[in-house]
Amino acid sequence: METLFIPTLHTFAMNNIFTGSCGSFRFRAQPNVVMATPKEVDYAQSSIVAECWHGPYCYEKSTMEDRMEFPMSEEGRLAMQRWLEEHI
Repeated sequence: METLFIPTLHTFAMNNIFTGSCGSFRFRAQPNVVMATPKEVDYAQSSIVAECWHGPYCYEKSTMEDRMEFPMSEEGRLAMQRWLEEHI
């Protein structure tokens, strides 16, 4: 089984969207960041939404096969990685 690269939790906490692929498998992970203060992320209220599809086209031109929301925590990030790897 392939191991997908998923960036660190800090990448998502900085409100960065991440896209990746493995062969024809494609995925997109978008954070939903809630701020506790102007400079501090409220990790308990934040989440990461992952979507996946197979095919040659980008996110905007594809039909999503599955979608799942994960808590913004290291455990949630690892659960998202496992979930995505199950879809390869």
